[in-house]
Order: sequence, then C-alpha cells, then structure tokens
Amino acid sequence: MKIFKFSFFVILFLGVAAYVVYAMAFMSKADPEELCTDIVLNIKETPYAKFVDKVKVEEMLKSAKLYPKGLLMKDVDTRGIEGELQKNEFIESVDCYKSAKGKLCINIVQRTPVIYILPDNATGYFIDSTGRIIPNTNYATNMIVATGNFSPDYAVNKLLPLGIFMQEDSFWNNQIEQIHVSARQGDKRVVELVPRVGNHIVYLGDMDGFEKKLRRLKIFYEKAMSKVGWNKYDKINLEYNNQIICTKQKN
Repeated sequence: MKIFKFSFFVILFLGVAAYVVYAMAFMSKADPEELCTDIVLNIKETPYAKFVDKVKVEEMLKSAKLYPKGLLMKDVDTRGIEGELQKNEFIESVDCYKSAKGKLCINIVQRTPVIYILPDNATGYFIDSTGRIIPNTNYATNMIVATGNFSPDYAVNKLLPLGIFMQEDSFWNNQIEQIHVSARQGDKRVVELVPRVGNHIVYLGDMDGFEKKLRRLKIFYEKAMSKVGWNKYDKINLEYNNQIICTKQKN
C-alpha cells in the first residue's frame, strides 16, 4: 500500500512538472500573426561599458529599416537585427528572439574598454579587455588615457596589461589618470604616470615588472606620503629594483 502511494505521488509529480514545462514553452511562443508591440532590451553594463543604450539601439534599427514595432511577428527579422547591432564596435554579442504577447527580446553584451589611446598626431581609439581596438574619436569617459609616441602593437601588448591591472585595483583606478609614453635611447619606450592626487610624476621606466613597481609605490604612498604631504615631491622614480627615488625641483 505504501509502495502504491509512493508511486502515485511520483507519477503525479512528474505529470505536473511535464505540464509546467509544456505550458511555459507554449505560453512563451510568439504568435506569428500578432503585432510586435514591445521591445524588451537587456544591455549588460559595467562601469566602463556604457556606450550603447536603448536610444542608440533604436536609432540603428530604424536606420537599417529593421525596427520591429508595428510589424507582424512573422515579419520581424531577428537574424537581421542581430547582424545589424553587431556592426557596432562596442557590442560584443547580441541574442534576439520573439516571445509571447508581441514582445521582441534583445540581449546585448557590450565590450569593456580598458584604456583610451591618444597617440601623438593620430586619431584616438579604445582598447577593450580582449585586446580589440575600437576606433572612436569622441573621448567622453573617465577611464585612463594613454598619450605619447607609440604604435598600436605597443598599446595592446604593453599598455593594455597595465590598464587592466589598474582597472581591477580600485586604488590605482582612482589614483592614476594618465599614462605618458616617450622614447629613450632609440626605440626603447619609457612610461610616466600622472596621478589624480598630488603634483608629482611617477616614473616607471620600461614596462618590465610594473606590478612590483606599483606595489612598492602603494606602500610608499600609504606610509610616507600621508605624513609628508602629496605635494612634497615633483618626481617619484621607480625605475630601479627595490628603490624609490624622490626628487624635488630647486626653487
């Protein structure tokens, strides 16, 4: 008797579960003869990826004559919408599908710019976390900007790791506003950092071992600068191993 009751409840549970799955699949299915009345837009954002919004998406779709509102659901071109939106340099991926009650769902994942590059005598561009170069001349973001004379290859291979390191560390992300690259002894590039706080310049030298150099500087900031003041020095040199050389211009 107990076995019978147990079997009955198992079968009942499985039947209910199957019905729920069927009902959800049926109810979420779009009616091809229904009008598209709503766009459900989900844009994955980070503090550094706010270049795409609802207005921009609607502008792109209208310009390409793919705007879905008012069309029959069977006439909404989801693949065409995905392809058009992915033309935007700041969009990494798009997933578009039809749902019940005349809804078109669009899920967008944005690229994450890490650093804005503004080389001497050249057009500015972003580099995202994957190393992709994103052409853009409108610099309107609070992320770190890199200036100076260097190639895109140097920017991707040398400056991007530094930018990622700073972006992932709240202290450095708030402390550094500019990276400046200059040439020394031919093609060798050296780097200076411009802090947001204080009047000094941080001289890194070459990019080798920059993580250790910055960890050393952070300790110095915490233990020394808070006592002597942020405007005490004009230059802090981290070029040499296990040393921090601070200088101040003579009046």
